Amino acid sequence: MSTRPSKLLITKRALRDIAAIEAYSIQEWGQRVANKYLGDLEAALSRIQADRKLLQAEQDLHPDLSFYRVNKHPLVCDVQPKAIFLLTVIHASRDIPSRLAEMQPSLATEVELLRQQLDKKQR
Repeated sequence: MSTRPSKLLITKRALRDIAAIEAYSIQEWGQRVANKYLGDLEAALSRIQADRKLLQAEQDLHPDLSFYRVNKHPLVCDVQPKAIFLLTVIHASRDIPSRLAEMQPSLATEVELLRQQLDKKQR
């Protein structure tokens, strides 16, 4: 495990994804199950922040991104020297490569904005 935690920055898209997962889970299975699932997501984020080596490249999904699966949802991340960017959280039943291709222009913009914010904070 790495000795120094990485910065973890979360895009607005990923926050919306997590909120949608929560709403769907409450609707389908109730608050208790939703809370457990959100706890699993939160624990996973802490784990990858503490040890970025847990993130795995999956060439069949996307050549430049890294992934960490939480139950049925891969966390889609861009790993940079200064930070890990959580880009989106997609259900495994979706066509992940196609979905990422659709999101690509706006994902790149969101990541660039987060990188600029990180650079400003470090000055």
